[in-house]
Amino acid sequence: MSLKDQIISDMTAAMKAQDAARTSTLRMVKAAIMNREKDGGGAITDEDVLKLLRSQVKQRRDSVEQYQKAGRPELADKEIAEIAVIETYLPQAASEAEIEPAVSEAISETGASSMKDMGAVMKAVRPKLAGKNADGRSVSGTVKKKLAG
Repeated sequence: MSLKDQIISDMTAAMKAQDAARTSTLRMVKAAIMNREKDGGGAITDEDVLKLLRSQVKQRRDSVEQYQKAGRPELADKEIAEIAVIETYLPQAASEAEIEPAVSEAISETGASSMKDMGAVMKAVRPKLAGKNADGRSVSGTVKKKLAG
């Protein structure tokens, strides 16, 4: 069963279970998938769905940050709940233990020595963490820490 089919099946199950929060989140995800299919002009692969899900999580994390700054914890909590639902379809996030060696290896490969080289290091790290669902913020934080000294 493809990831898209799994999401649709889970949405149906959530509707039957009258789980309103899960249903609305999965409806938004399904709508985003359908929009991507229309824009792309064809069937969407599991890899495309994973990219879309990562994008959805990133958007919601940004929203949580904005809501917390604005003093709207109820909206931030709703976004956090949506993130939890979406993350069940993503591979387990890369841990610090996986990110650290990949960053170190990328730094030695690129010969980076200062913050000016951060872009090159980030570009070299991406393929090393492909498929591990590495959060860009934690990767860039690790790169900054290692390049800063």
